[in-house]
Amino acid sequence: MPLVKSGDSIADQLVQAASEESIQIEDGDIIVVAQKIVSKAEGNILNLDSIEPSLLAQTIAMRVGKDPKHVEVILREAASIVRMQGAHLIVETRHGFVCANAGVDRSNVGANDSVALLPTNPDESANAIRVRVHELTGADVGVIISDTFGRAWRNGQTNVAIGVAGIDPMVDYRGTQDMFGAQLNVTQIAIADELASAAELVMRKKDGVPVAIIRGVKYTRASGSVKSLIRPKEEDLFR
Repeated sequence: MPLVKSGDSIADQLVQAASEESIQIEDGDIIVVAQKIVSKAEGNILNLDSIEPSLLAQTIAMRVGKDPKHVEVILREAASIVRMQGAHLIVETRHGFVCANAGVDRSNVGANDSVALLPTNPDESANAIRVRVHELTGADVGVIISDTFGRAWRNGQTNVAIGVAGIDPMVDYRGTQDMFGAQLNVTQIAIADELASAAELVMRKKDGVPVAIIRGVKYTRASGSVKSLIRPKEEDLFR
């Protein structure tokens, strides 16, 4: 795909790129799209030269060793600060995501001193891509917008879903029985996160592949929302 600019149609570009690779988008395909190109297409790129850091941002920047302007943008995107330790600034975003730096990222933006913000409404962004892909191809697809998050229980990062459309992001096994007849009481599989993570195997950041098509996975078709993947604060053992 070409480099995405503000105002571009991601759906048009990905359908064209698939066609050039002789890939026919089919019913039931799941299209995983990197958050960064969604943010670029929607104009969610901010030049840090335009930012005047507050006294709070300057204070936090000194504590965590970050650019005060970068910290100011993080604070504007955050609903609350969850943790500050060492160089880590973990916040809850306005979407409800708990992640480093509110998802404000300098990598793969292209412009010096610019940062990408998360999409304002990733579910709506995913649905817009889904609708346009259907208009162009006639295929009923699921769409996942993915981003790279750390995990409280394990080292390393993995891609997760931050927006979904056309797919139920959870598979709920509660109330069913395992292979030995024991009832399952808590098992819910975050299939949207699993698919986002699997897609990263061919979407590596340095390779410039911002979209992957997953085919052959069984999933429940639904309007879907990433909100069902967000653990309520009262159930979060890490807060």
